[in-house]
Amino acid sequence: MATAAASRSARALLPLLLLVPLASCGPRPPFEVQTLAEAGLKPLPAEQLEACAAKLRLPPELPRPADATNFGVRQRRDAFGREVPHVPQLIVLHETVISAADTARRFATPHPRDDDQASYHLLLDREGQRLRIVPDAGRAFGAGMAAFGDFTVRIRPQSVGSLNNVALHLSLESPPDGRGDDDAHSGYTAEQYRVAAGQVLLWQAAFGIPISRVTTHQAVDRSHSRRDPRSFRWQAFDAAWRDAAQRCGLTAYDRGRATL
Repeated sequence: MATAAASRSARALLPLLLLVPLASCGPRPPFEVQTLAEAGLKPLPAEQLEACAAKLRLPPELPRPADATNFGVRQRRDAFGREVPHVPQLIVLHETVISAADTARRFATPHPRDDDQASYHLLLDREGQRLRIVPDAGRAFGAGMAAFGDFTVRIRPQSVGSLNNVALHLSLESPPDGRGDDDAHSGYTAEQYRVAAGQVLLWQAAFGIPISRVTTHQAVDRSHSRRDPRSFRWQAFDAAWRDAAQRCGLTAYDRGRATL
């Protein structure tokens, strides 16, 4: 009789056991969520950003929207339901290799295959015009396998990590003699440097990003295949950036130290 009663009790408990969440029994995440140290810089309100853009005489943005296959959303959680960094914290500089017009057309073309998908947030042509490709709130596909130092963002268990979830991508149109795979070319125009510096400063102020987190595609690439922006001169950019920061009273965004 006791055995029969125990059997009946076990059968009665079975439906309740099935209601227990299975998450605690699932596989242990194979990687930890990584974060960057708090930079200590507060984002500025929109009116201050607009006033700064006016002081810098930045050209208006010209819409050149990417096809929906070529960008995504900044993902808030990974495959295990953990919150991951998803607010812009880095600015990555690129170059196009092809013309600005051809680049915009490529991004506007649907690309169903993951390997063909690419985009930037903004593209600067040789005259310094700002071509808007992806909204800042979107996840542009500018850097695939990438890390900033040891920091990267992994969403799926099989992912090696990328920075697109926290990056803002700015690209410069390559000069005509840079439309190939040579190691260097004649470089970028003074207007490209001026507008690039102003745009970087605006992004820094909008999201609280220190200058130490402005980097290049070559520096963050982990596929060892990207070299852009080739022939980029940091001295020219830094001089333009310092002028822009003085004009807008935003010199605090140059922290003068690493902030990994």
